[in-house]
Amino acid sequence: MSDDTPIYEIGETYLLPQGTTVHDITEAVARVTETKAPRGWWICFLPSVSLLGLMTAVIAYLLAMGIGVWGNNAPAYWGWDITNFVWWIGIGHAGTLISAILFLFRQKWRTSINRFAEAMTVMAVLCAAMFPALHTGRPWFDYYLFPIPNQMDMWPNFKSPLMWDVFAVNTYLTISVIFWFVGLIPDFATLRDRSETMLRRRIYGFLALGWRGSHRGWQHYERAYLIFAGISTPLVLSVHSVVSFDFATSVIPGWHTTIFPPYFVAGAVFSGFALVMTMMLIVRAVFGMHNLVNIRHLDLMNKFMLGTSMIVGYAYAMEFFIAWYSGNPYEQWVFLHNRAGFAQLDSLGNWGPLWWSYWAMISCNVLVPQIFWFKKCRTSIPIMFVATILINIGMWFERFVIIVTSLTQDFLPSSWGNFHPTFIDVGLYLGTFGLFLTLFLLFVRWIPMIAIAELKATLPGAHPNLHHHHGEEHDHAHASAEPAPAE
Repeated sequence: MSDDTPIYEIGETYLLPQGTTVHDITEAVARVTETKAPRGWWICFLPSVSLLGLMTAVIAYLLAMGIGVWGNNAPAYWGWDITNFVWWIGIGHAGTLISAILFLFRQKWRTSINRFAEAMTVMAVLCAAMFPALHTGRPWFDYYLFPIPNQMDMWPNFKSPLMWDVFAVNTYLTISVIFWFVGLIPDFATLRDRSETMLRRRIYGFLALGWRGSHRGWQHYERAYLIFAGISTPLVLSVHSVVSFDFATSVIPGWHTTIFPPYFVAGAVFSGFALVMTMMLIVRAVFGMHNLVNIRHLDLMNKFMLGTSMIVGYAYAMEFFIAWYSGNPYEQWVFLHNRAGFAQLDSLGNWGPLWWSYWAMISCNVLVPQIFWFKKCRTSIPIMFVATILINIGMWFERFVIIVTSLTQDFLPSSWGNFHPTFIDVGLYLGTFGLFLTLFLLFVRWIPMIAIAELKATLPGAHPNLHHHHGEEHDHAHASAEPAPAE
C-alpha cells in the first residue's frame, strides 16, 4: 500500500468523504463555470464593483491633487499607504506556501485549497503594488525605478532596500502568475472538453495550450510544476524579508533590528492563511463545496494558524527583550511608551498616543488564535470565520504600529507629530478591497476554483496498490467523514 494511504487502526481516513468519485469532483467544480451564478455571488459581486469604482475615483482625485491629500506629514512620511502595501504583500504569502512548500512536503490536504490561495496571491500582489507606485507622487515617471535608459540618464540606486522591493515584488508576481497558470492547464482542458458552445470551447482550448492528457504531457507537466514549486519556495522567505529591510536598515527607533525578516515572514503567512480561510468559508457556502473543502481541511488550517500565531507572539516578546537588552533609551521609549503605553515613563504622565493600536494587535494576533487549541472551536464555522477576520484586523494593526508609532515620535521631541488618516486614505484602502474581491469573484465564476486533477489524486482509486487491500477498504466504506488526526 502507498505511504499516504490512511492507517484505519489509529482513526485516519481519506481527505474526502467515502464514496467520492472522480466524476463527483469534476462535476462539482466545473458546474460553477457552466451554470448561472447563484444569488450569493451577486450579493458579493455588486458591493465589490462599487468599492472598485470608489478606488477609481479616489485615485483620479489623488493624481489631480497630489499625495498631499493623504494624512502623511512630517515626521510621519509613511502612513496608511505603506501600511497597506506591507499588509497586502503579506496576504499573498499563503498562496505560495500552500502551493509550493506543502507540495514539496507532499501534503495532500493542500489540494482542496491551493487554487484559492494561488489566485489570492496574484490579486493581493496587484493591490500591494499600487501603493508604492502612487506614493512616488508622480506615478507616470515610475519607469525610472527600472534599470532602463531614459531621457534624464537617471539610474536606480541598487544599494537602497526600496529598489530591492521593486525587483522582489515583480519577481514574486511573475513566478506566482506562471505557477498558477501551469497548475490550471489540465483543468482548462477539462472545461474545454465539457464545453457546449463554440465560444467556450475556443477560449478554454486556447488557455489549455493544446493539452491532451498524454503520458508524455503529464511527465512534462509534473516536472515543470515541481521546478516552479522549487523556484517559488525561496520567494516566500525572500520577498517579505526584503520588505522588512525597508525598515530594518534604517536607524529609526523601533525599526533598527535584525528580527524583522523572520518576524515579517511569519506574520505574512499568518495573515495570508487567515484571509484564505475567510474567503474559502464564503465561497464554500455560496457554491456548496462542503464535500471538497470539508471540516478536516479547515481543522488543519486552523492548526497552522495557531502555530504561526505563536511564532508571531514570540517575535512581539523578543522585540521588548531586545529593546531592554540593548540599553538604548530611544528604543526603550518607543516600545514601552509609544506601543505598550506605560504612562509612568512619561514625565507628563501621559499614555503613548497610539497605545490602543498596539493592544488591538496583541488581542487579535496572540489572544484570539488561542481558541484553536480546542477542537470544538477549530471545527466551528462561525467561530473560525470571526477569528480569521479579527486576525487580519490585528495583522493590519501590526503594520500600522510598526510604521506610525516609530515615525511620529523619534529622536527629537521638537519634531514629534501625530498621524490622522484622511478620507482619501480610507477610500483608497477600501477601494483595494473592491479590486481584490472583484478579481477573486470573477476567478471563482469562470476558472476552476479547486484543482480538479490534483484533488483526484487523493481518492482511494488513485493508489496503485489499493486492490491488494480491497477488503479492508470495503470494511471502512462507511467510515465517518468527521475530522481525523493529521498524518
